[in-house]
Amino acid sequence: MTSSVTVRVRRLRASDLPLPAYQTPHAAGLDLLADLVEPVTLEPMDRRLVPTGLAIELPVGFEAQVRPRSGLALKQGLTCLNTPGTIDADYRGEVQVLLVNLSREPTVLRRGDRIAQLVVAPVSHATLVEVDALGETSRGSGGFGSTGVGR
Repeated sequence: MTSSVTVRVRRLRASDLPLPAYQTPHAAGLDLLADLVEPVTLEPMDRRLVPTGLAIELPVGFEAQVRPRSGLALKQGLTCLNTPGTIDADYRGEVQVLLVNLSREPTVLRRGDRIAQLVVAPVSHATLVEVDALGETSRGSGGFGSTGVGR
């Protein structure tokens, strides 16, 4: 079962672009669109902050995560840096997407291109308690790659 939350959206510029939308009934992310006046070329290894033309008001207790679109990554080599990017409930500025071209070819972004996903999720605040020792586990302090091949 999917829960629902209301997110207020404000257009920052007059726009003919539709609001972000879920592309299928069970999609987790709303597709964010590039609000570009002119096409932008991303050369290999270039990065660009791409505007969406939108600001959002999340309810307290929620965040929005900006995530890459898998098809864009596979087909064009474009992905988001700082992933997932977090939009806090008290942020009121423009939602922008930090894209990078990891391919060997230039990629052109055009107005209305679907450039990322926006996933709205609940947030838990942690209370940190300093202790002298932590509980033991079979993994212990094994970090990067410690549960991978060969184990």
